[in-house]
Parts: sequence; C-alpha cells; structure tokens
Amino acid sequence: MSVVPYRFEQTMAAGEVSARWGGLGAGEESGDDVAVAGRVMRSRPQGKLAFAELRDASGAVQLFALRSATRDFDAFTRLRLGDWVGATGQVVRTRRGELSVKVTDWVLLAEARRSFGDKWRGVTDTETRYRQREVDLWANPDSRRALALRSQLVRRMRERLWALDFVEVETPILHPIPGGAHARPFVTHHRALDMDFYLRIAPELYLKRLVVGGFERVFEIGRLFRNEGMSPRHNPEFTTLELYQAYADYTDIMALVEDLVSGLAQDLCGTTSITYQGRPLDFTPPWRRATMAELVAEATGLGANVHTPRETLAAWARERGVQVDERWGPGKLLLELYEKTTEGNLWGPVFVCDYPKEVSPLARVHRDDPLLAERFEPVVAGRELGNAFSELVDPDDQRARFEEQAAQHEAGDEEAMVIDADYLRALEHGLPPTGGLGIGIDRLAMLFADVTNIREVISFPTMRPEA
Repeated sequence: MSVVPYRFEQTMAAGEVSARWGGLGAGEESGDDVAVAGRVMRSRPQGKLAFAELRDASGAVQLFALRSATRDFDAFTRLRLGDWVGATGQVVRTRRGELSVKVTDWVLLAEARRSFGDKWRGVTDTETRYRQREVDLWANPDSRRALALRSQLVRRMRERLWALDFVEVETPILHPIPGGAHARPFVTHHRALDMDFYLRIAPELYLKRLVVGGFERVFEIGRLFRNEGMSPRHNPEFTTLELYQAYADYTDIMALVEDLVSGLAQDLCGTTSITYQGRPLDFTPPWRRATMAELVAEATGLGANVHTPRETLAAWARERGVQVDERWGPGKLLLELYEKTTEGNLWGPVFVCDYPKEVSPLARVHRDDPLLAERFEPVVAGRELGNAFSELVDPDDQRARFEEQAAQHEAGDEEAMVIDADYLRALEHGLPPTGGLGIGIDRLAMLFADVTNIREVISFPTMRPEA
C-alpha cells in the first residue's frame, strides 16, 4: 500500500477547469496541465482506458486514464467510490465530448473504507443522511447546496447590517439565570464556582444592556439552546439574529425586516419573488400588516380579541380542540386560538401585529390599547420567522412583569421567566426608546433552500442515540 502524502499541490479546482476550458471542441487538447484533487464519485474501467468522475467543493471533472500514459494504471482502475485522489495531466475533451483531465500521474490521498451509497441515487435513507452528514454531503449535491446557501445567507446578513451601522457583538452563552424568552433551558454546573448555569435561551437582556451602555445599533448572530421537543421546524440548538436599534419602535423594525429579507432573497435567489414548495412567495416590500385579532376573525369568523369575555374565548378555544388551562387570561386564549386556527394557513409574508400584553412580558404596552403590546411576528409559509417589539423601557413596569412571570414559574410553568436583578439595574440607568428583533436563521434558510425540514439546513442536527 502506497504512503499517503502529507500534502498535494492543487493548481486548479474542478469547477475552474470547466469554466476555463469549456470551449474546447470534441477531440481537442488544451496543451495546459493542471493538478486537481477531490473524491472519486464514479469509476468506469474499460480495458486500456479508464474514466472517473472527480468531485471537489467547486464541482466535478472527468479523469481520463490510458494504460499507455498513466502511471500505475492498474491501481487507478481499482479506485473505489469515495476515494480521495490528486491527479495531474493535460486538459482535453474526449472524442465523445467530455471535458477531462488526461491523467499522467496521480496519488491516493485517502482511502474510503466505507460505502458512499448508490453511485446514481446517492444516500436516500433519512436517518443515515442526518446522522452521517459527511456521507450525505458527498452523495447528495442538494445537501451541499443547502448548507452553502446558509453560509451565504449569514454572510450577506452581516454585510447588510454593517452597511446600516449595526455593531456586531458577542454575549454570554452561560447565563446565571434563564431569561429573555419563554423556554425551558438546559442546565449545566460550573465546578469552580459551584453553581448552576443555563445555556442561553435568548441574548435579549444582555444586548439591551449594551444599548444602555451606548451601542445604539447592535446585533448578534449566534446559537440558542432550548430544552424542548424536536420537529421538522425545531432543533434543540439553533441560530438566530438578534438586534436592537435605539430611538426606534416596532414599525421601524417592520421596515428593517422587509428590507433585510427581500434583500437577502435578491442576493441568494436573484429575485424577491421565489417559489417555495411549488407555491409563489413574493418578498417584495411592503408586506401586509394585520393585527392578530383581524387575522383570527378572517380565519374563523369570530370577533375574538383581548376584550372578549374570558369564558367566551375559552369556549371558542375548546370547540377548536385547545386544552384550556384555567390560569389563562383572555390574551393567552386569543394566542391559542390564533396558533390553532390561523397561523399555519398564513402564506404571507405578513406581519402579525399587536399581540396580547399577557403573553409579551418584554414588550412595551401598546400606545392605543393597554391590553395589547407593540409586538409583531413576521409569518411566511405558515411559520413565524421571528419576533419583534417596541422594547419595554420602564424599569418599574419591567419589574412588575418579571414578578408576574416569577409567580407563574413558582406555580409550575417551567418556561416562565424569573426576576433578572442585573437587567433591572441596567434599566434604571435608562434605556431609550428601542426596537428589537429576533429572526431564526435556520427557518429563513429553509425558505431560500426550498426545504421543509430544519435538519436540511443544519450541518449536524440533534439525533436520538443509535440503538
């Protein structure tokens, strides 16, 4: 067995070969030698000739070997699906019209000791695809394209925010108390301090403390962790963009969202009018703005709102299959009705506005209705992409909301928040009017990649242990 080299001098990627010599005619030689490297994804020995498809991150090119011209020809014919090779030779086009590297020398860079699946259909078993992503990425080009698109999405998102003078920051992932969202946290223990920490469920409170400290436009792209169930739309660890803009309210953030998302659609797809799962989806601004109560009325014919008597809302919810908790007030019941009857049928994009104050403990009270909050969620293709507020800036109001949440937590609601004394102290230094936003990057990537399962756009999704 030959010794694997420590390095290989690749002079050109496979995709560059195709781009540079695409004009070669059948049977023509370029007179130019290249050194290419990648995986062998197809091998066809034919007597004194042998053909192999070499694939790298940029694309694929055919390797064309001749017994009379290729070093160690017999070993070349024994290459297996998935072997890594480096090959040197002249760029030619065969008589049958295949652009190829006519191999004079080659070297085995890594042996594939495990199968890469069927060479024509790739890997089709879903469990194998997600659990052995390294196999999936080589065997299924669509998987690589989805993750490459996600990378470009994050890059362009950053560039667009930088252009708007937002400053990118990093905040702690280990939190001394869970906060910033309704969610069940993961708990870990710090031995030196002998205390429990929580993997962050949201960076919100730290980011707003930075606004208090003078960062007027701030954002973070990072991992969040929620100790909850898994589904085609949920993974226990996921990535979000969260940003805060001083001197803004939730209407300013709506404009920012539609400009950001429509711009990303143009960057990634070349148009703001895309097709998702066979249906047209137009991100061109302006997007529709509608209140939660208006949308529930459209979907159900019910005049449900936060001022509807609680028992009436409870009866309507039960009739539609909601298991009503007696602790829920009108706001929570309206939200349950909306999620049960309305959200999944909204194609959008639409801004669902004016959530009940009862379910919005970090949002500012609506300027026109004290039972509502200035909060919206952008909904596209039946799923929320994010959450946004006119931020609550009054420390006394925030303390009262925290105390209400803490009481719910003590009563058994594991997702309710607790009192964050550090954040309250920061608010007492003064938080100016501020608009805030969180957007799920995984869900946004799903739309642009035209996939229905969040695992398609996560490199290594969370899986149950193998039996």
